[in-house]
Amino acid sequence: MQDLPSDRDALKALLDFHVEAGVDLALDEVPHNRFAEPKPEPARVASPAPQNQAARASPASAAPSPSRALPKAAAGAPDEVASLAREQARHARTMEELETILAAFEGCALKFSAKNLAFADGNPEGRVMLVGEAPGADEDRIGKPFMGRSGQLLDRMLATIGLDRSQVYVANIVPWRPPGNRTPTPQEIAICKPFIARQIELASPEFLLCLGGPAAQNLLGLKDGILRTRGRWFTYKTEDGREIRALPTLHPAYLLRQPLQKRLGWRDFMALRRALDAKE
Repeated sequence: MQDLPSDRDALKALLDFHVEAGVDLALDEVPHNRFAEPKPEPARVASPAPQNQAARASPASAAPSPSRALPKAAAGAPDEVASLAREQARHARTMEELETILAAFEGCALKFSAKNLAFADGNPEGRVMLVGEAPGADEDRIGKPFMGRSGQLLDRMLATIGLDRSQVYVANIVPWRPPGNRTPTPQEIAICKPFIARQIELASPEFLLCLGGPAAQNLLGLKDGILRTRGRWFTYKTEDGREIRALPTLHPAYLLRQPLQKRLGWRDFMALRRALDAKE
């Protein structure tokens, strides 16, 4: 095992390095299912405690220790929880109501490992809505989508076509960060999808920009990868029958890993600019 530096500043730098790399949980040698119900302890015959000792016991000490198990809503069948999500999302008449409903929703297990709900950022009345996949560590800490390095790149890309966050609306399909920045599971996406669908309906943008393959596939029903679908216009249909022009493009996080592909992202944003200018 690598020796740890003894200097305090060096230790802090090492910790910062791991946080930037997405390491936010300390693990031991044995895997644990932290969402499982605790095993019941074997029954034991306890000797009767003295009466004065029982009287001194506080309610907190007498109560069983809190379980790591999820609430019943999150532990239910995915189809049932997704149906509950659709029912609750439909009741939202404003963005504020939708955010309140989502903040109180306990059907997605990601809520209980995330620090904050990253609901949205920007202007919900903007002509363009951008939707990514899920928050990362910075977004989880701040409580808004696209706040880290990928968000900074996104802001620069928007600036090249004369836009900023006061003119666009930004959200994710999944509003809670998956542990360790892992990919959301299909069940987690299915549970959260009714909320992003209602969010798009309430924002009612003229143009929908799908950032990355998961956003394009789940919102537009596409099967091909993002490199095949990016730069092409599709139609997103809301549940109330409206049609919105949708453009898949590369996710800024992907562009940070593959900087040579930024030229493709540039072409897509220029296509968006031309579409905006044609409707002005």
